[in-house]
Amino acid sequence: MTLRLRIATRKSQLALWQAEHVSALLRAAHPGLEIELVPLLTQGDRIQDRTLAAIGGKGLFIKELEVALEDLRADIAVHSMKDVPADLPHGLIIGAVLKRADPRDALVSASGITRLEDLPHQAVVGTSSLRRQAQIRALRPDLNIESLRGNVDTRLRKLDAGQETGGKRMDAIVLACAGLIRLGLESRITARLDPQICLPAVTQGVIGIECRQSDSSTVEFLRALEDPATRKVMDAERAYASRLGGSCQSPIAAYAELEADRITMHGLVAEPDGSRLLKDTVSGSADNPAALGRQLAERILAAGAGPLLERLRTS
Repeated sequence: MTLRLRIATRKSQLALWQAEHVSALLRAAHPGLEIELVPLLTQGDRIQDRTLAAIGGKGLFIKELEVALEDLRADIAVHSMKDVPADLPHGLIIGAVLKRADPRDALVSASGITRLEDLPHQAVVGTSSLRRQAQIRALRPDLNIESLRGNVDTRLRKLDAGQETGGKRMDAIVLACAGLIRLGLESRITARLDPQICLPAVTQGVIGIECRQSDSSTVEFLRALEDPATRKVMDAERAYASRLGGSCQSPIAAYAELEADRITMHGLVAEPDGSRLLKDTVSGSADNPAALGRQLAERILAAGAGPLLERLRTS
């Protein structure tokens, strides 16, 4: 019998690259396996004229893919894990995660400037992320932050063309290093932002593969792709986000690093205008990453993040 897997994926250039990458890894691990891509248009891709916070959050980039899994139109779905809400639909699991790519944010400057600190006074920076916006404003309150939606190549074209956003031309944009590297655009990165300056999004740089928990044969196929170290840091970061109730409507960030058998994890909750950054760090055994993530969340909540997040959720 011919073995075949159907991969649900978004239609963006980066999503298709990720799906093809997973496809190649599966074929290498399981010779003879046939792979079919099932490209789908998500609501997050369709609506480009409003911020993610205004239209309901990052889950809009994966809902159609999960429905395809539930309806048996696909066997797996490939995601950027930073787009995946903390709570998965009943019956679906993350069957495997690949080794994490560079988790940092990238500054892409129109003039080649290599530090946020060196951007001109009142320069215009494009980003759709409240997390990035808050941290950039904390460092450079003089900068003008303009909302910028679209896939990677669309955002780069807008920067290169000098397209106006909000009536102002952009001097730089901020994207994820991982996406640029995967698309062969590493040369466009003018600066990799240190996490001390711009803490990454939860699970930024991680590719995850979702499947039905009951599909034992697919679950077994995916075991060959699992990176245990990435799973540990991902579990810590997602537990942190889950405890905070975080989404793209909440400027939260976290970055966990595994060294030997210990995890060190940094977390942040911020006012969108950068006027207040609540930061903390925890370190502990890697035996229970989720517990460590929840511990960090509790510390940041105790510092005052609860009322801040509730205000943002209800505003």
